[in-house]
Amino acid sequence: MLCKNCHTELNEHDDYCRNCGARVIRNRLTFRNLFEHLSETFFNYDNKLLRTVIDLFKKPEDVIVGYINGVRKKYVNPISLFGLALTITGIYMIIINKFFPEMIDFSNLAVEGQEEFQRRNTQFVQEYQSIIVMLYVPIYALMAKLVFFDKKRFNYTELLVVFMYIQAQISIVSAVLTIIIGIIGYSSSIVGMFMLLLMILYSAFALKRIYKLSFFDIVVRTLLFLVVLAITFVIFTVLLLVFMYFNGELQEMIQAQKAASETAKTG
Repeated sequence: MLCKNCHTELNEHDDYCRNCGARVIRNRLTFRNLFEHLSETFFNYDNKLLRTVIDLFKKPEDVIVGYINGVRKKYVNPISLFGLALTITGIYMIIINKFFPEMIDFSNLAVEGQEEFQRRNTQFVQEYQSIIVMLYVPIYALMAKLVFFDKKRFNYTELLVVFMYIQAQISIVSAVLTIIIGIIGYSSSIVGMFMLLLMILYSAFALKRIYKLSFFDIVVRTLLFLVVLAITFVIFTVLLLVFMYFNGELQEMIQAQKAASETAKTG
């Protein structure tokens, strides 16, 4: 009998391959053993995925710094976890659009006359959310280089690993919590504020453990990180306005706002 994974010769009663460690499968695939395999893969405490998610909450430095230092078997690697997070985010967006569309309706927050512009922005974010989430990682890694300018512990590539783990964890947890909040029935503005707070607090916690910082130090660096983020947002907004100016959308938005103002005055 040969191992179906690595083709090593096995004894008739072997349950695991002595070469690659794969379990010997003798039975045909049924719904029962398929469910047992999925349960073991995703819900068994000893499996790498669940252990990775739990330890990213309890001791993120073990997962992240451990991977950077060469521990590759104990936890899920950052690329795989990030890919899973993107998949979960895609599924979560389908669920939100189908059952809780009011959670992503931010028209009530838009300036009068800019509702259509807000709607387009929301639609754009939904369509390209996976790409946007992927762009967070290199941007945050670059910002971390600036904020932790005096800490030479990690190079830029290692910081990409750090923020792949952090962003994956935030995306997975946010997807689950957003659906729960949608079931409860809270408004979109509350959801947005809660998720922003979650992102800031978890990122600060993880970076504090990774860099071994004091509470005061991480508070100062978090504030500095937010300042850098605000500057980045302003730069992005300027670039967006320049783009909108050349494709005509800025003029449309200004005219719509003027029309709304005139209607309000005459009304």
